Amino acid sequence: MTLRLPGPGGATRPYEPRTEPLSLTTGAPLTSRVVFSAAHVVADPYADVSPDSPAAVDWDATLAFRRHLWSHGLGVAEAMDTAQRGMGLDWAGAAELIRRSAAEAQAVGGRIACGVGTDQLAPGDRTTAEVRTAYEEQLAVCEESGAQAILMASRALCAAAKSPDDYLDVYGHLLRQAREPVILHWLGPMFDPALEGYWGSSDLDAATRTFLDVIAAHPDKVDGIKVSLLDAQREIDLRRRLPDGVRCYTGDDFNYPELIAGDDRGFSHALLGIFDPLGPLAAEAVRRLDTGDTEGFRALLDPTVDLSRHLFQAPTRYYKTGVVFLAWLAGHQSHFTMVGGLQSARSLPHLARAYELADGLGLFPDPALAESRMKHLLSVQGVAQ
Repeated sequence: MTLRLPGPGGATRPYEPRTEPLSLTTGAPLTSRVVFSAAHVVADPYADVSPDSPAAVDWDATLAFRRHLWSHGLGVAEAMDTAQRGMGLDWAGAAELIRRSAAEAQAVGGRIACGVGTDQLAPGDRTTAEVRTAYEEQLAVCEESGAQAILMASRALCAAAKSPDDYLDVYGHLLRQAREPVILHWLGPMFDPALEGYWGSSDLDAATRTFLDVIAAHPDKVDGIKVSLLDAQREIDLRRRLPDGVRCYTGDDFNYPELIAGDDRGFSHALLGIFDPLGPLAAEAVRRLDTGDTEGFRALLDPTVDLSRHLFQAPTRYYKTGVVFLAWLAGHQSHFTMVGGLQSARSLPHLARAYELADGLGLFPDPALAESRMKHLLSVQGVAQ
C-alpha cells in the first residue's frame, strides 16, 4: 500500500512503507559505554484533564516501556526533560515516577538514574537558599528510592543567581551531602529558554569555567556530566578537561555517533532522548563497539541522525511530541495522547516526515501496525488516501 504523506503547504507525496522491520534482539550487557535512554511518560488517555491539570499517567504502559529499554541493556534516565519535566509533568508526578521506576529497576536489575531539580517551586522571586532547599527535597526522594541522582539545571537557580559564586555555593552544598556520585546536567537554552545564562554567564567559555570549578572542587562526588548544548566540538573540548574518573555523557542529539565513538583522546558515554525511539538499534550499535567494531557501530547509528535532527529541530523543546508519536506507531502505547496536551505541539507534516524516516530505518517492530496507525491519523486530519 502506498500512503500519501503531507508536506508543508498542503501538497502530498507518495510513500511505500517497508514490510519488514530491522532485525534486532536483546543481547549481552553493554560494556564499552554507559548508555542511558531518557524515557518518555505515557499519558492516561481516559483522564478528564486539561493542559493545565496535573499529569495523568498510565503507569502500566509507562513502566512497560522502561522494561523494554532495560531488556536491551540500556539504562533509564528517569524524570528528565524527555519525561516532560516542566512541560506537563510536575514535581508530584515526577516524584511518583521516580519511586515507581526505581522499584521496577530493582525488581528487574535495570540501571536507573533520576532527575533532581527545583520544579516544586512556584514561579516568582526566589533566594538561592530556597533553591537549595528545593534541590535537597528532591535529592532525598531520589536517594531514598535507591536511584542515582542527576542534578538537573534549575530555572529557579538561573533566575536567583547573581554571580557564578551562587552556582558554586548551591552545587557545592548539594555535592557535599550527596550519598553517592551524581551526574551533573548542563541543559542548553535550545531545550529550555529559561536556562539562558546558566552557570552565571551567557558566554559559554565563562560558563564552562564555572562548571569545571564545581567539578574540580568535588571530583569524588561527580560520576559524570551530561552535556546538552548541541555543539560537538565544545563537548569534546570539555570532556578533555574533566578530572580522571569523571565521565562525559553526551546529550547531543545531533552529533551522538561521532561523540560516542570518540577519538584517540577519549569518548563520550550517552544519556540521550533520541535513544527512547532508537533503543534497540542503539544498543545493538554499542554492542558492535564493545567488540572494537567502530565501523559497524557507525554503520548502524549514522543513518539515524537525520531522524534525530528532524525530531529535535527548533523549537527543540518540543521533540517530546515526535518521541511519543513514534512510541505509539511502534506499538509501545495504544494512543497518541501526551500529558499537557503536547501531542498538538508539532505539525502534521512534521509527524509525517518522522514516520517516513523511522520506517525507513526499520524502527517499527510491526510495520503494518505503524502503517495502519499512520493512515488513521492522516484520515482524521483530512488527508485523503
